[in-house]
Order: sequence, then C-alpha cells, then structure tokens
Amino acid sequence: MLHRTAIRSAKVAVLGAAGGIGQPLSMLLKNSPLVSELTCYDIVNAVGVATDLSHISSPAKVTGYIKEDLPKALEGAEVVIIPAGVPRKPGMTRDDLFNTNASIVKNLVEACAKACPKALIGIIANPVNSTVPNAVGVATDLSHISSPAKVTGYIKEDLPKALEGAEVVIIPAGVPRKPGMTRDDLFNTNASIVKNLVEACAKACPKALIGIIANPVNSTVPIAAEVLKAAGVYDPRKLFGVTTLDIVRAKTFIAAELGISPFDINVTVVGGHSGPTIVPLITQSGFKLSEDKLKAITHRIQYGGDEVVKAKDGTGSATLSMAFAGAEFAFSALKALRGDQGIVECTFVQSEVDKRVPFFSSRVELGKNGVEKIHPIGPVTPFEADLIEKCIEELSKNIQKGIEFGKR
Repeated sequence: MLHRTAIRSAKVAVLGAAGGIGQPLSMLLKNSPLVSELTCYDIVNAVGVATDLSHISSPAKVTGYIKEDLPKALEGAEVVIIPAGVPRKPGMTRDDLFNTNASIVKNLVEACAKACPKALIGIIANPVNSTVPNAVGVATDLSHISSPAKVTGYIKEDLPKALEGAEVVIIPAGVPRKPGMTRDDLFNTNASIVKNLVEACAKACPKALIGIIANPVNSTVPIAAEVLKAAGVYDPRKLFGVTTLDIVRAKTFIAAELGISPFDINVTVVGGHSGPTIVPLITQSGFKLSEDKLKAITHRIQYGGDEVVKAKDGTGSATLSMAFAGAEFAFSALKALRGDQGIVECTFVQSEVDKRVPFFSSRVELGKNGVEKIHPIGPVTPFEADLIEKCIEELSKNIQKGIEFGKR
C-alpha cells in the first residue's frame, strides 16, 4: 500500500458527476492524494454519489450538490471538470438537443466564471446517458469507497453548492455519441450544457482550473472562454480542453503494434479533439513504423471513438477510457497546483502555436496558475504536415461555431 505523504492538494468540482464519465471519473479523483475535497454536482442524485465516495479510504472530502447549489459546489475550486448534459432520444433532432445542452454548458461555465474564475476548466462531454438524473445517488455510491476524500452529490439547483470552494472543476457533462454521430453532432445539445455549467463556475469558483471534456471540445472550450469573458473572470491559463484520451489511445495502439508497454511510450498529439483535427506526431517518438502502419495507427487514433461507439452498439460511448484519461489530466493539474515541476500534458488551450486558430492542442507545461508554457509543435514529416493543414481547415470552423454560440 502506498504511503501518503503531506503534499499539496486541491478542491475539485465535477459538474455532471452522475453521468457515464462523471461517476468513474469522480471515483478516480476521490482516490487521489492530490484531491483534498471533491464536490459532485448534477441535476439530481449527486448527494448519493458523494455519500458512496465518502466511504473510500482516501483523504479527499466529498460533497454532493444539486440544483441551485452550484455556486457552493464551485466555491474555492481550482479545477472544474464538466461532464454534464442530456442524451439524444429516438425521434429527437440535433436541434432538439442543442436547445437543452448548449444552455446547460453555457450556464455551468458562467457559474464557474463567477464562483471560481481562476480555476482550470476541463470540458469532457461524452457521457451522461440516462444516469444524469442520479448525481446524488452517484455521490452516495462513491462515498462508500474506502478513501479519505469526502464525497457529496448535488443536482439541479444545487450546482452552486457543488462548485463552492472548488479549485479544480472537471466537466464531462453532455450526451454520448451514438453510432453514425460525430463529435460535432453533439454540439446542438452539449453547447448549452457547457455554457450553463461554466456560468455557474464563473459565479461560484471563478479562480478554479476548469477542464472541459464535453464534446465537441473544439467548440465547447471556445464557448466556455466567451462565457468567462462575459463574466469578467476569463484567465486563458486556467481553461483547458481535455484531449488526453487521444494520447492514451496513441500509447495503447502504438504499444500493441510494437509489442511493448504503453508506459514506455511518450507521444505527442496536436490539433483538436475530433476526427481529422486529431494529429498524432508519432514520428517524433522515434519508433520505426512502415508507412502503411503509420497511416493505419494514425487513422485509428483519430477515429478511436467511433470504434467504441460501434462496439457498444448504441448503448454508449467511450465512457471508461475517457474517465481514465480525464482523471489523468486532473491529476496532472493537481500536481502542478501543489508546485510540482515539469508537468506537461497535451491539452486544448488558447494558443498561438498556429496563428491561424485561437485555440490549439499541443504540449503544455502546467504550473500553479495553470498554463505556464506552450511548447512548439516541433519537427514534422510531410505526412504530418498535411494532417495539420487538414486539421486547421476543420478546427477553425469548429472554434468559430463555439465563439458565436458563446456570445449569444
């Protein structure tokens, strides 16, 4: 068993904690010594989730919040993760989802802008199926885990309570992808969700780090930025699009091809977080792959989400791997907050790495105030350069769409 030493830990708020990604993500965060307090917020049942989590033998305190308690959930948060939203039902159009989820995301980010404007915000989005109404139950379940962190579940109007004091807010709220859907198809629903959650963060924990997982990340991060700007609490160093799953997949797929451990792989993935905007720079890792193998692995990394959606046959998306990746990003943010040096993650942030777009994912060094340094792309092959060109063409459209929605 690992010995816990006295280390700097932070308060993290998860908005959409009762969802497919939110629940396992909250569980992983609860078990981390980097988390001193975890607030779980959702429309309903977040309190139950928190109760369950509170039984885990880790130091983090867990509290669940619902409805109007969002400000409380965000208060003091340094990192905010947003996995909130509603799923698409048979007979519903994308526009039907947009009216609901776009507002949800916008409201949550507005809350962050007020409550924890300096927090890192990570929007996850993929997974809140029919479990969305059970945030309190999720918290109750999590509170039973034998770790010290306190877990509390919140729903609906308790969002402020869930965010109160949060230093980190992770947002994996939103609806999951179905077979045939792209991440951009989720925009109509998830944009509103992210907007609402970030609005709550702006009020309850304006200084928190916010990590956005909710898809389409290429658009939801710009939405969050506009919400925070409108609230007067935007700090580009503290807003992140969580693209860690692309790196996780790259390591997994490369390791499988080469017959080595993924722990021995360090790979960079730049661009955005959807299909053609995902650009793995595999050649920088020094691995020898044939041209055909390189192209095949690159394509699999870009469309790995489709692989999972198809495998689940309409019952869900990549909730578990995304939860793992989301936790990895959150842990890196928490390590940076406590003062650890050399913490580098590929993440989607406001950037001038490619001046054709205002947001871009690349290797970013994290510090106590969020982004400390954005690393250049580095040397690329003609194949990778072509991928970047195709990425920019699509990414610029995604970003503009998010900016326009965020300004509404």
